[in-house]
Amino acid sequence: MKKQICFLLLICIAVLMGCSKEETFEDFFPKTMEKMHKGEKDFSYSIIYKEMNVVHKNDAIAIFIENNSHEEKIFIGYFEKENNKWNWKRTRGAEWDSRLNWSSMNQVPYIYSGAINDNAISEVYAGDELAKIIEVDSNKRFWYAISDAKDVQVKVVKNDGTQEVIEQIDKASIKAEY
Repeated sequence: MKKQICFLLLICIAVLMGCSKEETFEDFFPKTMEKMHKGEKDFSYSIIYKEMNVVHKNDAIAIFIENNSHEEKIFIGYFEKENNKWNWKRTRGAEWDSRLNWSSMNQVPYIYSGAINDNAISEVYAGDELAKIIEVDSNKRFWYAISDAKDVQVKVVKNDGTQEVIEQIDKASIKAEY
């Protein structure tokens, strides 16, 4: 009788362990996007890049495009897994033809990012960190760099080797408009 009870108890434990499925990023992201944009018409998104274990184990970044009836924007999100559940920590976005050249997340890890429309740009640096450049389509690219430092200088290197510091806001286009 005791053997039967122990055997039944082991089966129950095994079944319960099988039911407590760990949340994957692939399940978390679309479910969260659906919740955030519930009821929006003409909304769609697509993940164009993701990387797991970026700063430490159980974190991730995702670069994704959101489309609605008005515009297309590109975003980078930072995620961490805590107690077997994914949490969306921070997000920064960009528009392809914006006066905002780049942005940064204001907490550790400092993630600098921006859209690139200039095919002459071959590298981007945030401080000493070489950015990863993601091809979105033939004329659009997106870059990001992860740094331990806040408020670093961002510069680009062009195909001809010239370097240029990029201000966060394109003041010249603002002056030209006014």
